[in-house]
Amino acid sequence: MNDARAIGLASVGDAEVIARLQVDFAVEFDTPTPTYEQLLPRFRALLGHPSAFVLLSGPPADPTGYAVVTLRPTVYCEGPLAVLDELYVVPALRDGGIGTSLLQRAVDEVIARGGGEMHINVDEIDVDARRFYERHGFVNIEPGTDYRMLCYLRELDDRS
Repeated sequence: MNDARAIGLASVGDAEVIARLQVDFAVEFDTPTPTYEQLLPRFRALLGHPSAFVLLSGPPADPTGYAVVTLRPTVYCEGPLAVLDELYVVPALRDGGIGTSLLQRAVDEVIARGGGEMHINVDEIDVDARRFYERHGFVNIEPGTDYRMLCYLRELDDRS
């Protein structure tokens, strides 16, 4: 995969480079993330599990981007519901089609695995990401409604 836009499925052996990319992503956007040492075993476990996959763009040793997708059963469609947990492209290579290639391959992979729907959580203030996903057919207003969908979360490590 010498082409920066060539996309391949990652294996457990790619966990180190994916963990590094995850840390780079968090540092760039100044968002909290687990440490590399915490991420490494998590990515190894994720990559070894059939309910998830990671895509890498570019050469495996020095990827240009990645996408993390998890799948879960749902009552709303026959196949699994997919969540695009992360999509990141190295800053110097943005606007070259890598993100589009990663997203399209992620959608194709979900379809190949029988998936019926994909969710993406985006911060409201991240206008560029919202525009990117909307350009690719994702919506935050469910067909037949006139109100936005919201995602709520609660971290469960503090059970107080």
